[in-house]
Amino acid sequence: MLRHTRLPGESAEYLAAREELRLAEIELMRQREKVAARRRALPQGAPVDDYVFVEGPADLGEGDAPVREVALSGLFTAPDRPLIVYHFMYGKRQTEPCPMCTMWIDGYNGVAHHIARNADFVIAAAADLATLRQHARRRGWSRLRLLSCGTSSFKYDLGSEDADGGQDSTVSVFTRDADGTVRHVYSAHPRLAEDIQERGIDLLSPVWHLLDLTPGGRGDWYPRVDYGQR
Repeated sequence: MLRHTRLPGESAEYLAAREELRLAEIELMRQREKVAARRRALPQGAPVDDYVFVEGPADLGEGDAPVREVALSGLFTAPDRPLIVYHFMYGKRQTEPCPMCTMWIDGYNGVAHHIARNADFVIAAAADLATLRQHARRRGWSRLRLLSCGTSSFKYDLGSEDADGGQDSTVSVFTRDADGTVRHVYSAHPRLAEDIQERGIDLLSPVWHLLDLTPGGRGDWYPRVDYGQR
């Protein structure tokens, strides 16, 4: 029932502006829910190839062998479960792991066990498996299923890789029919339009939204893989 905790010394001007902001936040929430409903109401997606990925052992401490191939259809752990794939910008022309992707995946590692209650979730990168897993060990990614797809056209077909091997971040959702057919449901890319370069999927990370709560906002800050000593 509490809308805003009124602190001593707050001016009438502040309280009026805070109330306007609360109403704007309600409007934004309702708009997000409308967009989410439209996303869920998309018509049936097109079937996709049963792409093959390379995967290592579940425990990062077990090293980089043995490895196995797994098809896209094999990533679904049960009927009627969606599959979420995060396309990690790492591999081919992206010779260093993307700092922003790394920050986001740090967060996914923390919540992967919650996601698993409702959906299958994997990280796919063009980097070879040994390189990908080495980075994962440095980051402590112990809850994530890591896949290399650098030898397939998966990232290119889904729009997160160009013809020259340039990488981009993307999130894709798939479903699997009763007969095993995998269908593409939805993909989102950072670039929503020519003038929107990096905001298309920033809802996937809480970091930006926490910064948006502060007086300075997100500004021109950009994540780094290693911040070093302060």
